[in-house]
Amino acid sequence: MHAYNLRKRGCEAPESRSAKRFSSKGNTPSASASGIEHSPNIACQPSSSNSTQGPPELGKWLRRKHRFQTWSNEEKIQAVHALINSCSGDIESRLQQDFISQLPNELALTVLGYLKPKDLMRMAQICRHWRTLADDNLLWKEQCRRTGITTLNEMPPPLLLASPWKSTYMRQYIIEKNWLHKPVNNPIIMRCQNDHYITCLQFYENRILTGSYDMTLKLWCANTGTCLRTFVGHFGGVSSCQMGGDLVISGSTDCTLRVWNAMTGECLQVLTGHTGTVRCMRLYQNRVVSGSRDATLRVWSIPDGRCLQVLAGHSNTVRCVQYDGKLVVSGANDFLVKVWNPETGVCLHTMSGHTDSVYGLKFDGIHVVSASLDTSICVWDVESGQLKHTLTRNRTLTCVLQLQSNILVSGNVDATVKIWDITTGHCLHTLSGFNKHESAVTSLQLSNRFVITSSVDGMVKLWDIHTGEFIRNLVESNSGISVRVRRRIRASATKLICAVSSRFGNEETKLLVLDFDVPNDYSGNY
Repeated sequence: MHAYNLRKRGCEAPESRSAKRFSSKGNTPSASASGIEHSPNIACQPSSSNSTQGPPELGKWLRRKHRFQTWSNEEKIQAVHALINSCSGDIESRLQQDFISQLPNELALTVLGYLKPKDLMRMAQICRHWRTLADDNLLWKEQCRRTGITTLNEMPPPLLLASPWKSTYMRQYIIEKNWLHKPVNNPIIMRCQNDHYITCLQFYENRILTGSYDMTLKLWCANTGTCLRTFVGHFGGVSSCQMGGDLVISGSTDCTLRVWNAMTGECLQVLTGHTGTVRCMRLYQNRVVSGSRDATLRVWSIPDGRCLQVLAGHSNTVRCVQYDGKLVVSGANDFLVKVWNPETGVCLHTMSGHTDSVYGLKFDGIHVVSASLDTSICVWDVESGQLKHTLTRNRTLTCVLQLQSNILVSGNVDATVKIWDITTGHCLHTLSGFNKHESAVTSLQLSNRFVITSSVDGMVKLWDIHTGEFIRNLVESNSGISVRVRRRIRASATKLICAVSSRFGNEETKLLVLDFDVPNDYSGNY
């Protein structure tokens, strides 16, 4: 936004009066006459009641206004401009009133609430009063709300502004800019797990948890790349893991779960009862639900290690589980999806319709989304157990699912990624084209703005979730990583974690950390 032409405030002199103020297209003013983006809004304020009444000829002129109404927009603008030019110089100063400063602050802030953040930034450069208004904390809280930011973040020193909400908005803006453009040539690299295959990966508050077939888990610092702890005690490969607070939970092919102290590495509890490999688990507060090859699920109390419920009803391996503290949802090799009450152990719904193993589940408290080897994705209503939509049947196998609000993202064997609206069952975007992956998409993450995908082609790609457009490659296949390796990714608002390993030992096992946060010595422009 250009500065207002306020002579009395010591600003630049206004442009000379000329027809260039108006667009040749007629109804669209040019840059110097349009809205707040390019130039001042103007307000005419008559200095006396006589000027309101006007000269005697005014009535006669107004009675002939029907002729004015017959003119085109361009002719009207030219006529008004000619009228202004024929007046004395005093009228121009009246057309340059700073109406924002003349309004009560409450009304001024209401007007400014319609502006975009970039406009507020430009407005703050006009004068001190405008800067005070443009830095209002509640004004920036509303800007944050519009972009999905609901909590204040701790700011690095360069972003400690007078308005905490403005600081939070600016940090988010810079982080998104880094995801879009920051070079990613020098990630933190961590060699790990003695080159054994990484079976599970978790990312929690700048700590990375990995499990491996070498029967150990390792805890890493995402900021420095150092190994903080190694958890030793399982007698079989680690098949699943979860982390919450200072606790680590792991499941193994030795049929047990173990509870560890993340700070010391001490094993606090050994949870026994399953008679087959613990294939999956879900931690919620002080309870964890595990699914096993013995076709059962178990609900455990973390503080004392007790098994609270055994959920029996599947007839084959339980491959996936979801738990939100109220309901448990499970999928198994018996083609079924089941909904359970974890307090009573009662099966509330059995959802049948798949014709092959169910290996992927997502649950948001309202919808259950299941993926099967029959190539279909089904959306179910958890309250009634009824099928709402069937997606992708007889097309291509889905490898991985992610659900956020009503948006489902699926990564597929045919190297495409699809974005769905689960309330309608419609496919919003297919991420493909010239920049698509060359092999199956095996892992993905999503946020309010981006979709991050990885594939056995050795690439990690960034996409726009709203438009489906390819943005850039975050990890290239020629960056020291061989193709045909298993890659798992996890992401936070500021970091991307990529675990690289191979079942065949032809690639060293390692973690890559890409950091997009605002550095403490940040001195760039907003």
